[in-house]
Amino acid sequence: MRLWHQKLIPFLPRQQLLGQHRECAALRGNGWGRPHATVNYVFKYSPYKLFQFHMIVIKEMKKRGYNPDMQWADPFFRGKKCLKYSELECVPLKDPIYPEHDEDYLKSCLLNLKNKGIELSL
Repeated sequence: MRLWHQKLIPFLPRQQLLGQHRECAALRGNGWGRPHATVNYVFKYSPYKLFQFHMIVIKEMKKRGYNPDMQWADPFFRGKKCLKYSELECVPLKDPIYPEHDEDYLKSCLLNLKNKGIELSL
């Protein structure tokens, strides 16, 4: 699992963009709180931040002609197999959404993509 640096979302190839949607959905659902080295930082914050990040992914998907399930546009929605949040701490949108998504993380993501044969120019 990985959340790509949010600056990369508009440039991700199809496979990585759709994978990012699946990972956001998994983390918002039953994956919330389940440890995984590359995404543990998201659990330090309100799940609302993950919702905000997921909306960036969904916006890009729609821009490219994909039709994601718009139930995900509800911040309380956690998937079809998970109960909705009854309460949720809504936090202001910041840029970047996660402070961990700094320049070093951007470089790390770009290197990860390069190792997969994907070179992006921002």
